[in-house]
Amino acid sequence: MDTIVLVHGFWVTPRSWEHWVEHYKQRGYRVLAPAYPGFEVEVEALNSDPSPVERLTVEGIVSSLEEVVRGLDKPPLLIGHSAGGVFVQLLLDRGLGAAGVALNSAPPQGVRLAPPSQLRAAFPVLRSPANRRKAVGLTAAQWRYAFTNTFSEADSEALYRRYAVPASGRVFWDNVLGNFRPGRSATYVDYRNPHRPPLLFVSGEKDHLMPPAVQRSNARKYQARTEVRVVPGMPHLLPAAPGWEKVADQVVDWAT
Repeated sequence: MDTIVLVHGFWVTPRSWEHWVEHYKQRGYRVLAPAYPGFEVEVEALNSDPSPVERLTVEGIVSSLEEVVRGLDKPPLLIGHSAGGVFVQLLLDRGLGAAGVALNSAPPQGVRLAPPSQLRAAFPVLRSPANRRKAVGLTAAQWRYAFTNTFSEADSEALYRRYAVPASGRVFWDNVLGNFRPGRSATYVDYRNPHRPPLLFVSGEKDHLMPPAVQRSNARKYQARTEVRVVPGMPHLLPAAPGWEKVADQVVDWAT
C-alpha cells in the first residue's frame, strides 16, 4: 500500500485535507485528494457560484471516486471525513481499496440514530424541504457549532473563511429520507459483505454533527472486520484540529 486517497465531506472541499496531504507525502506516500464533480475550483469560486453543489448526486460522486481508485496500480488506503466516510464505505462495499478509514463519518442507509446535537447541527439544511433544491451554506456561528466547537471564536472564523462552502440539500435530504422509503437508496451498503476490506471508524469525542454514538451505531451494522476508536477532545473538523498529526499517523499504522 503506497497510495492514500483522501475523500472530503460536505460544507468543505479537498482544501480541508491540505495538512494531511503534505504530512503523508513527507512519510513517502503518494497522496490523492479528489474533488467531487464540479468541486475542482477553489473555495472562493464555489461560494461565488454554488451551482456545482446544486447538481451533486451520490451516484455522481461515487462514480468519480471509483474511477480514481480503479485507475491506480495497487489498492490504496481510503480515508474519508464526514460525508466522505459514507463514500469510503460505498467504495469498500464494491471491493475497492486495501482498507478504509471513516473519520466522523456520516451514516449510510440503515443507521437511523439522530442525537440532539446532530439535529441541531444539521438544522440549516433540514429546516425546510425546499432546501432539497438548493446549495445550503452555514453562517459562521452555525459552522462553529457543527464543525469547530472546540476552537476559539477567532480560529473558528479563520477556518470558516478558508474551508466553508455550501452543501447539497438534495444529497443531504435524500440520505435522510432513504431510511424511510422502501428499497435501496444511493447510500445502501451490504453490511454482511464478506469481501469488504477492513474498516476503521474514528470518532471525535466532541463532534456535534456526527457524534460518537452515530459511529458506534454504524459500526454495529457490520458483521466483521470493523473497529471503532474515539479520539478525546476532537470536534467534527478533525483534519484541522490540534493533534490531527497523531490521528493521521495512527490510522496509517492501523492500516499497515
